[in-house]
Amino acid sequence: MKIAALIPAYNEAQTIAEVLEHTRPHVDVMLVVDDGSSDRTAEIAHAQGALVVSHVINRGLGAAIGTGFAAAKKMNVDVVITLDADGQHDANEIPVFVKAIQNGADMVIGSRMLTGFKGMPWYRRVAQLLGNVVTLVLFGAWVTDSQSGFRAFNRYALDKIEIKTNRMEVSSELVSEAKRNQLALKEVPIKAIYTEYSLSKGQSFFVGVKTLVKLVLRRITQ
Repeated sequence: MKIAALIPAYNEAQTIAEVLEHTRPHVDVMLVVDDGSSDRTAEIAHAQGALVVSHVINRGLGAAIGTGFAAAKKMNVDVVITLDADGQHDANEIPVFVKAIQNGADMVIGSRMLTGFKGMPWYRRVAQLLGNVVTLVLFGAWVTDSQSGFRAFNRYALDKIEIKTNRMEVSSELVSEAKRNQLALKEVPIKAIYTEYSLSKGQSFFVGVKTLVKLVLRRITQ
């Protein structure tokens, strides 16, 4: 089984080396999508042995994941693991995702909720709950951590999922796509690792509102 880690990155020179060091033992390929960074993210990722695909301009998380999926399919990987470049996820949990895929899941979401919100600031908990409710109301799909960036997909899921959004709304879109394509979806508990740096990289209230508007528009035009 060929496993690839897909790590979207935008100006993550501060953390990308450590993330790749922790990821390397658990995968066969490390794929970093440098989303128009103005720092040394791409250079550092390449030095760490990652395959780097770069966007000329910043296109957003959804576009980066879409680019990564396309690259992964060309490499004929069996499983793609997505994780954030800011150090928020524990790469040592990757085997849990792989095991869930081996046991029949097409898509796996790492849920911080299943570990009882440990380490998650209260305002992130509220935002997470709102994201879950919006995903349920708009797309009829419920998961406990719809906005989690730690996920796994088998090749069947990669071939079925169509990503049409460019930015943060991709998280809800992926859940919607799982339901639309009747994918076997499983959630597994993960740790919530928050640092001052990773918290600074999260969605602001304004970005969250824009994401909600885009999701509503997508639902209306479906």
